[in-house]
Amino acid sequence: MTALSSGSSRPLRGRCRVPGDKSISHRALILGALAVGRTRVRNLLEGEDVLRTAAALRALGARIERDHNGLWTVHGVGVGGMVEPDGVLDLGNSGTGARLLMGAVATHAFTSFFTGDESLCQRPMARVVEPLSRTGARFVARDGSRLPLAVMGAPSPMPIAYTVPVPSAQVKSAVLLAGLNAPGETTVIEPVATRDHTENMLRHFGATITVTATETGGKRIVLVGQPELKPADLTVPGDPSSAAFPIVATLIRSGSAITVEGVGTNPLRTGLYQTLREMGARLTFAKERITGGERVADVAIKAGDLKGVDVPAARAPSMIDEYPVLAVAASFAKGRTVMRGLGELRVKESDRLAAIAGGLRKCGVDATVDGDTLTVEGNGTPPKGGALVAAQLDHRIAMAFLVLGSAARKPVRIDDGATIATSFPGFVKLMNRLGTRIAEVRR
Repeated sequence: MTALSSGSSRPLRGRCRVPGDKSISHRALILGALAVGRTRVRNLLEGEDVLRTAAALRALGARIERDHNGLWTVHGVGVGGMVEPDGVLDLGNSGTGARLLMGAVATHAFTSFFTGDESLCQRPMARVVEPLSRTGARFVARDGSRLPLAVMGAPSPMPIAYTVPVPSAQVKSAVLLAGLNAPGETTVIEPVATRDHTENMLRHFGATITVTATETGGKRIVLVGQPELKPADLTVPGDPSSAAFPIVATLIRSGSAITVEGVGTNPLRTGLYQTLREMGARLTFAKERITGGERVADVAIKAGDLKGVDVPAARAPSMIDEYPVLAVAASFAKGRTVMRGLGELRVKESDRLAAIAGGLRKCGVDATVDGDTLTVEGNGTPPKGGALVAAQLDHRIAMAFLVLGSAARKPVRIDDGATIATSFPGFVKLMNRLGTRIAEVRR
C-alpha cells in the first residue's frame, strides 16, 4: 500500500498533457487486433488497465509491440481470427477491458477464462452476459455473474437486436464487438446516448456502421457483421477524465491558471465542462481539431469563485467518471450542488457514491446521499480537510481527495494510491510540477 498526503499548494501554473484516453486506448488495441495488418498507435495510455488488455490480446493471438519512443504497433489477426488462450485472461482492475473482451471472444468458437483483482471480481458482469448469451455464447460464473468467469464462444454466432436497459457504453460496445464476427446486422438501441468511441473507431477501421436518432433522444446503431477491418493508425487524445483532476485543482486554488493540451472533447464526454461553466468556471477551448475521428482541443482554465448548481440525471452518461472530482469542486462552491442519476457509481471500482459522500464528510463537508442523488453543501470557502480517506482500491476516489487536499485548510491523506497507475501513471509528478504538494507518507 502507498499512502499519500496532499497539502495546501501554491497557485497552479503551466501547461501539461494528460495520458491518453483510457476508453479509446482499450478500443484502439482491440480493433487493431481485429484488423488485418499493422496498426500504429501513438499516445496510448500506458496505465495498468490498458496494459492488461494488451496482454490479453497477445494471449488471443495478436502481436503487440512498443518501441523506445512509446509507439505501439498492433499486428492484427482479422475478424474471427482470435485463438484460444493457453491461460486465464487476468484483467486486473479493468472493468472496461473485461467487458469489451468478453464481447470480442463471445462469437469465437473457443473457451476463455476471465479473472481480475479483488475489486473487479466483485463487479457485476450480468449486464454483458445477458445480451452476449443471445449470440449463442455460454457463460459459467460465480453468483451474480461475477468473475472468475468462463466464456464458451458461439460456434454459430447469431446477430442480435438489443435495447440497452441502463445507459452503458461498455455494454453497447461489448455487443458491437460480438457483432463483428456474426453474420448480418447487429443492432443496439440506446434510450440515452452514451459515449460513442466504439462507433467512431469502428468507422476509422473501415466497418460499416450507421447511427440514427430515436424518437426518445437516444440512438439506434446498426453494424454490418463480418467485415475485413483495415489497419488504421491513430493518436489517442488526452483523457478528459484524467484532465478533470488538474482542471478542478486549478479552479479551487486562488491565482491558478493552466492549459491542458490535446484533450478529447467528444460531445458525449463534455458534461463536466458544461457543469463547471454553469458553476462559474473560466474554462475555454483552443486549437480545436479532429484526430482519429475524435474531437480534440487545448483546455485553458483559470481559478475563480464557484456556485452550486443542479446537475440533471440526463447528463450523467457524459461525465460518469468525473463525479468524484466534481463533488470536490462542489465542496469549494458557494451553495448547494445536487447531482442526480448516479446509480451507475455504485458498481464502479468501489461504491463510488458512498465513497464520495463518506470522504467529504470526513473532510468537514456536508454531503448526503438520497437514493441515486448526491447533495453537497458548500459555503464558498475551503473545507477543513485534515482526514484520512480510504481510497477503496479506486483510482478516481484517490485522485479526487488528493485534489481536495491541495486547497483544503488541512492536508488530506489517502490510505493507498497504488491504483492511480491504472488510469493516470505519473499523476503525482504532473500535479506537483504544476504546483501541488503531494507526497508519499512514511508509515
